[in-house]
Amino acid sequence: MPEAWMPRVGAMPTEFTVRGSHTAFQRPERGTAQVTLAFEGPAMQPVYDRVVRDLEAVKTSIQALHDPEHGPVTWWSTQHVRTWAQRPWNQSGKQLPLVHHASVGVQVKFRDFGVLATWVGQHVAATQGFRLDGVVWALTESNRHDLERAVRTRAVQAAVRRAQEYAEALGLGPVRPVAVADAGMLSTGIAPVGGGSAPFMRMAAAKDAGGGAELELAPEDIEVSAEIDARFVAE
Repeated sequence: MPEAWMPRVGAMPTEFTVRGSHTAFQRPERGTAQVTLAFEGPAMQPVYDRVVRDLEAVKTSIQALHDPEHGPVTWWSTQHVRTWAQRPWNQSGKQLPLVHHASVGVQVKFRDFGVLATWVGQHVAATQGFRLDGVVWALTESNRHDLERAVRTRAVQAAVRRAQEYAEALGLGPVRPVAVADAGMLSTGIAPVGGGSAPFMRMAAAKDAGGGAELELAPEDIEVSAEIDARFVAE
């Protein structure tokens, strides 16, 4: 009869290197509207004045909603007005008169997505140079850290389970961790693969819907993922 397999006394422990991962989904808590106010015309001063006037109207509407603690707007910022001029060409190759441009970027962070949709709709209808470039959906900083910690913990637990399953398949005892790192850093490389941190925001861009810009203001859940590599030994 064949002899039963028994570990040799003093044998080196068996080593396991595994990868653990975990993914969670959470509804966004903030939406930052990315807005551009722009205008063009044959003379610089009227173009510049129009953008400044539109900017003041937009700022007034934001200030009425701004409350850092309770919202509906928790933060906002504006860039400096940018001006430039160019001389375009027509289809016949003739250079046309000078066209002057002015534009300014505005960012507005909302905690109330219903108010965000209403604010955007009002300015799209009332402000000729108003353009919504997109909305960045995100989590608050405190909840982002909590979720990051929870996802990484679950990834480590997944690695422990996988290593223990390998050990039990070989008839070995409990595994003992000897190294844990971001995915890819236990190999010969020194940089993590697939990104060491999870994405905590998502961009929703305005889409052309047959002649008009239409923004989907129903945010999708934000996917938060973590991957780690771990090394274990078992006697």
